[in-house]
Amino acid sequence: MLSHKIYKEISSIGKEEWDECSKNHNPFLSYTFLKNLEDSNSIGPGTSWLPNYLCIIENKGIIAVSPMYIKLDSQGEYVFDHAWANAYYNAGGKYYPKIQLSVPFTPVTGNRILIKDSLSKKEKENVINFFAQYIINITNNKFSSTHITFCTKEESSILSRNKFLTRIGEQFHWQNNNYNDFNDFLNLLTSRKRKSITKERKFIRDNNIEIISKSKKKLKAIDWKLMYNFYKNTTEKKWGNTYLTKGFFDLLSKNFSENILIIFAKENGIIIAAAMHVVGKNTLYGRYWGSNKNIKYLHFELCYYQAIEWAIENKYDFVEGGAQGPHKIQRGYLPEKTYSSHYIANENFRNAVKEFLIEEEKIIKKDIQLINKKFTPFKKN
Repeated sequence: MLSHKIYKEISSIGKEEWDECSKNHNPFLSYTFLKNLEDSNSIGPGTSWLPNYLCIIENKGIIAVSPMYIKLDSQGEYVFDHAWANAYYNAGGKYYPKIQLSVPFTPVTGNRILIKDSLSKKEKENVINFFAQYIINITNNKFSSTHITFCTKEESSILSRNKFLTRIGEQFHWQNNNYNDFNDFLNLLTSRKRKSITKERKFIRDNNIEIISKSKKKLKAIDWKLMYNFYKNTTEKKWGNTYLTKGFFDLLSKNFSENILIIFAKENGIIIAAAMHVVGKNTLYGRYWGSNKNIKYLHFELCYYQAIEWAIENKYDFVEGGAQGPHKIQRGYLPEKTYSSHYIANENFRNAVKEFLIEEEKIIKKDIQLINKKFTPFKKN
């Protein structure tokens, strides 16, 4: 028999129990990363993310956990449902609060129902089905909807058999095809794209921009201070909201630096820009970037080309550059589907959203096919 329990603080579950379920394959789903968000007041009281960590229990032991939050708006999610909220409101309903299962402010795919490896495939599917029924019950009783964003395709497939709607998204990822070096990668691009990248990188060198990569224990307090200031500068310009506090970066420096790579740009002895990446098991994740000087192509160098070089040198399979960004295509990043699952309590509204998602998926599939056929930066075989 399965049961559940909700905790307002991840520390009530404990690091050992949580990480035994998350398996540390994805650094963003680790106990440490999620607790840093909480301890730094980036989420919790006073924000729109209220932790309600879900545990699934069998025989008094935790067999699965999930990063679940009560959400008071749609900020920091990257799967946009603002139009749904407005339509719901216009129909006389109250869209917020809603339930959100995701990693706050992190558009990275990963399991959202973290299940211990000791369970069989069938047992894991039973856990997800139990989870789905629990979510449906609490949503019907207390909330307008539940949104499980950037989940895996497998999770989405099982949830779709439990009245959840599947939403397809699109990101751009770089894949390492056993390249020996950056030139090896360039040689597979079309002549036009190869020349464009070579020109952009040459511009940075000709302007005497020094590139410095730091990771792990090489990162000093001043590096973290600079990175936070660059992040704050970018978020204030782009979104008007700085979701992550300085305390979050301070905690990363103390307990998460083993997973961090920061690439700095220096001009005339002064650091002028930086890009922070998170190092996963076989993927390098681009996260935060900022610059206090507008230099052409510098963003591409720090966020894309340096990341690709690092992945090749360290034999990593993928680089994920975050949400959106069709401009990544000509730099070797190709479209990949993302998956989200949504349950909406009101059946009429759920049916309307279902029709919307069917049409949206057609557009995204067509876009991916078009890019791969006509706009791929790679030479055709």
